[in-house]
Amino acid sequence: MMQALRIAATGMHAQQLNVDVLSNNIANLNTTGFKQSNPAFQDLVYNTIKGVGAITSAAGTIAPTGVQIGYGVGIGSVYKIMEQGTLNNTGNDLDIAVSGRGFLKITMPDGTTSYTRDGSLSVNADGDVVTKEGYSIDPAINIPTGATDITITGTGIVSAKVDNTVTELGTITLSMFVNEAGLENIGDNKYLETIASGTPADVNPGESGSGTITQGFLEASNVDAIESITRLITAQRAYELNSRVISTADEMLSTLSQIS
Repeated sequence: MMQALRIAATGMHAQQLNVDVLSNNIANLNTTGFKQSNPAFQDLVYNTIKGVGAITSAAGTIAPTGVQIGYGVGIGSVYKIMEQGTLNNTGNDLDIAVSGRGFLKITMPDGTTSYTRDGSLSVNADGDVVTKEGYSIDPAINIPTGATDITITGTGIVSAKVDNTVTELGTITLSMFVNEAGLENIGDNKYLETIASGTPADVNPGESGSGTITQGFLEASNVDAIESITRLITAQRAYELNSRVISTADEMLSTLSQIS
């Protein structure tokens, strides 16, 4: 009977983690370039009372099934859904959205590299194109003082009118990963390369499925509000059912103690 208490406890713990993941998805409903996460459940070890295929007689007959009691459930992983979000028009010349699998490359203050889908860019006091935290994009692009009519093509070429002459200022490249879901989240819409993600390949927009760049737009979160709320309700019901199992097991133990 005590085993039922432990099994139900694993179910409550798993659903609590599930609610945490869903809550984070819903909280980031309006976060630029956010990718929702999904938990993957897995059953735990089993207590084998009678093995499948056990010999049941001297004649060598074999049991078609066995007796195995599971010890509950756990979350094996929480994985990212890298599906494309919708593009929202901002009207800002330095806002860009990637329609494809590519990531923008960012140089962090300590010299390391991070990657993002958030194309909210601006220009700092030196004219460098940076993220909203002030981190430079890689390769670096500088907008000269007095430049006007900034244009970013679908293939990442950045140009502007300088002294009434259209001048090419550089090209925004994109980084591709074999397994985007294997990237490490570090917050602020940024990811780090890991062994699971594979080594990034830097390509020009439009190549190798990296996607093209759309100027004046930002990619919205790919969280589906209705689906997330529905899953949250389901998780709550599952939590309540596991709680009821604990209550039932406790009542049965109480009955046994009264008999003894």
